[in-house]
Amino acid sequence: MIKQERMRVVSYALFLVALLQCRFLAFAILDPLDFLALQSIRKSLNDLPGSNFFASWDFTSDPCNFAGVYCESDKVIALNLGDPRAGSPGLTGRIDPAIGKLSALAELSIVPGRIFRSLPQSISQLKELRFLAISQNFISGDIPATLGQLRSLKTLDFSYNQLTGEIPRSIGTLPELTNVILCHNHLSGTVPPFVSQVLSRLDLKHNALTGSLAPDSLPPSLQSLTLSWNQLTGAVDRLLSRLDQLNYLDLSLNQFTGPIPGRLFSFPITNLQLERNLFYGAVQPADQVTISTVDLSHNRLSGQISPLLSTVQNLYLNNNRFTGQVPASFVDRLLSASIQILYLQHNYLTGIEIKPTAEIPLSSSLCLQYNCMVSPIQTPCPLKAGKEKTRPTAQCNEWKG
Repeated sequence: MIKQERMRVVSYALFLVALLQCRFLAFAILDPLDFLALQSIRKSLNDLPGSNFFASWDFTSDPCNFAGVYCESDKVIALNLGDPRAGSPGLTGRIDPAIGKLSALAELSIVPGRIFRSLPQSISQLKELRFLAISQNFISGDIPATLGQLRSLKTLDFSYNQLTGEIPRSIGTLPELTNVILCHNHLSGTVPPFVSQVLSRLDLKHNALTGSLAPDSLPPSLQSLTLSWNQLTGAVDRLLSRLDQLNYLDLSLNQFTGPIPGRLFSFPITNLQLERNLFYGAVQPADQVTISTVDLSHNRLSGQISPLLSTVQNLYLNNNRFTGQVPASFVDRLLSASIQILYLQHNYLTGIEIKPTAEIPLSSSLCLQYNCMVSPIQTPCPLKAGKEKTRPTAQCNEWKG
């Protein structure tokens, strides 16, 4: 009887050992440093109300099965924190410096939420990192200059945060960068030169950047360049002439000066936004313009309006210093509904050949007020155009282009 009882105890003990071994093996496949790093990351972050992203983060099971954790062999190679579905409340807390211990990490992203404090310097230890996106949170402080050590980085997205200070010049030295998105922050200083010959998107809008751009500061590989809502200055004609792969360009709401290069209108651009700057001189496209939207309003452009612009679907030339007659090709395309928006108000134009009985298509909008002519046709204009229909004669006599 005693012998049987002793056998039963031994069997039960062996069962417990086997059970503990199984539970240990469930997470022992992951590198211990990665395991501890994930524990620290979890302790510094929480689900916002309505999010249950961390429900699967049970450290008695295999962390490689956690939501947002992707492993290869015994290492974490990707970490996507937060529920990526639209409308998810996201996460709150801070980014723990232990994230720098995930030595094989190639991808790090955090969904929109309420992540506070600064970026840990330890991110620069992730030498394999290729994708880094922490947008639409409340990250503050400077961008660590040590991120320039991430020589394999391809995408950098810190948009819609509260970052301050300058964009480190070391960021511009990264050779593999394809996307840099730092818009909607409080960044100041100048735009550093970028050496990557594969950079396709640069978005720095809505910051407080100043200074000018050197002619060779951006690579010709750029396809999308957005610098709007800053305080940038200087001429950009030599720089833009090199960027012949552009399909989107927005330099609006800055203080850029100089002429607009004519060859810019021959690039494969679909949307050209240069409004509210200090550009001056004539606008002379080299060929018929195929860009669907061109906004050159609120500058100091002068001379006659080129008929080569009449193929633009939405054209904003208002609040400049254009003179002379509106080319007949504009009228033809406007009446055929090929032009949807033609804003020419607040210039020094002297005429347009259009019959007073002409009917502007409902899908089209024409504004001619406050020029050096009495418009032969009355059309509704935007409220910002003001109430005055024509420019005072004294101004027209004084300004001859």
